[in-house]
Amino acid sequence: MSKMFDDLKNGLTEVDAYLGGKHSGYRVTVPADIDVKAIRKNLHMTQARFSDAFGFSLDAVKHWEGGRRTPEAPVRAFLTVISRNPRAVMTALHPTQAAARRKRKQSKQVAHRERQ
Repeated sequence: MSKMFDDLKNGLTEVDAYLGGKHSGYRVTVPADIDVKAIRKNLHMTQARFSDAFGFSLDAVKHWEGGRRTPEAPVRAFLTVISRNPRAVMTALHPTQAAARRKRKQSKQVAHRERQ
């Protein structure tokens, strides 16, 4: 059989074992502390743009950065993904903008080739 079929079969076996109570689940390590301001600054975004782009309230971002509140574990996990692969998150959250960006890039590449 193909490798893809074997991978799918193994995945379904794992799901079946999990649903049958044979496996208790997977552990994810979420950082205890996360520097929201550093992530935002690394992306060259204002607090308002960062909150709009990733679905946070502006007040939450301000409180996190000011140290008055700490993001909950799921938010820290999401912030970790944003810090490691912001383009993937932006593409997932804003697919029409990502498609338009790809189309503009392709048009520029075609125009560049035509000039050569």
